[in-house]
Amino acid sequence: MIVHLIDGTYELFRHFYGIRRFKKTDPPFGAVSGVLNMMAKMIEDGATHLGVATDHIIESFRNDLWPGYKTGAGIERALWAQFHPLEEALTAMGVVVWPMVELEADDALASAAYLAAKDKRAEKVCIWTPDKDLAQCVVTDRVVQIDRRKNEIRDEQAIRAKFGVAPEFIADFLALVGDSADGYPGIPGLGAKTAAALIGRHGHIEDFPAGVLKDGNLAPALLFKDLATLRTDAPLFRKVDELRWKGPASSFAEWTEKIGDARLAERVEKLPAPRSSRPQ
Repeated sequence: MIVHLIDGTYELFRHFYGIRRFKKTDPPFGAVSGVLNMMAKMIEDGATHLGVATDHIIESFRNDLWPGYKTGAGIERALWAQFHPLEEALTAMGVVVWPMVELEADDALASAAYLAAKDKRAEKVCIWTPDKDLAQCVVTDRVVQIDRRKNEIRDEQAIRAKFGVAPEFIADFLALVGDSADGYPGIPGLGAKTAAALIGRHGHIEDFPAGVLKDGNLAPALLFKDLATLRTDAPLFRKVDELRWKGPASSFAEWTEKIGDARLAERVEKLPAPRSSRPQ
């Protein structure tokens, strides 16, 4: 089997702003409809085991560690109003959803990838997100990152080529260079090439010899590494079979009416799934 793990928050943003490129107004649930149709297409193309991670709220435990860490400030009201409806609609569709509160969606993806990879029946685990944080979860060519935007599949070799370090050092790399999307600056004066060279020479930041980082920079580097390190211990599921798509619930038709995409219900009903196991 192939396990597909999708960054629901990213997809909601992607569809929301994609619609704006073609329309002058925001359909109330346009982005939700876009994500649901994307999921339907994945199932039509053969996906059987799927899980979607979402940020139920944007803030997480990391906001307590670093005051400048990303928050929900600035998210447009029309977009924010679709966060929770997306979770509910996906659940009605029969797709497993992990709405994260203390942790982030990225932590859920990392945890799900770790759990799925432990199952020998999982031939491949695909993490659908372009976020560079998730590069740390890549394992050889079995756990891969898929960037739908660039139509790229990144295995371990591709991660090394892109960042100059192996997946196990991505958190160290991001700690040194910073991540503007997440709101931490990295270490002044260290660019990507220098950071990769330091890691190649010394390994993890904890193993850097004294004096490699200028005075006062070790503590913030370790803090930023903690921010960049995705948690893999969220108890999302016990068996990978829990991610098998079994068809929509009866409430899904109501959701498609609500989001203004009634034909989606017919499309999903036609998808192959054991009728006897469909949720009610």
